[in-house]
Amino acid sequence: MKPLTAAKKLGVFLPATPEEFRTGEISHAQFAELQSNPPEWLAELRRNGPHPRPEVARKLGITITALKKNDMDKPLTTAEIKDLLEQMPGWLEAARESMAKQRAEAAEAESKKDDGPGRAAAEAARNAEK
Repeated sequence: MKPLTAAKKLGVFLPATPEEFRTGEISHAQFAELQSNPPEWLAELRRNGPHPRPEVARKLGITITALKKNDMDKPLTTAEIKDLLEQMPGWLEAARESMAKQRAEAAEAESKKDDGPGRAAAEAARNAEK
């Protein structure tokens, strides 16, 4: 697989990886070995960064879109992420609240979906009687 694909699957920022990782193809066996027995450089990148956008967004509890809207669309280190979480600027607080609301709505929709079609029909009939 290409280095970019492997970096995405490993959750690391490609430009921060060693040159031999960036320039060569990675076989599935090599990729599996990286996952099961990560070398020191990979463990260090995962621990301290810099982290790619999806990982930054996940660690901050927000969307990538929120990062872009607030000019934070760049790789950040673990220390920078911790600083942001401690300072909790207004934009980050609002983005975290928005994400929490989206997750709650999605969970509610999922639980309603799990109730089955019979329940929705029964509720509709009850509402029609009122």
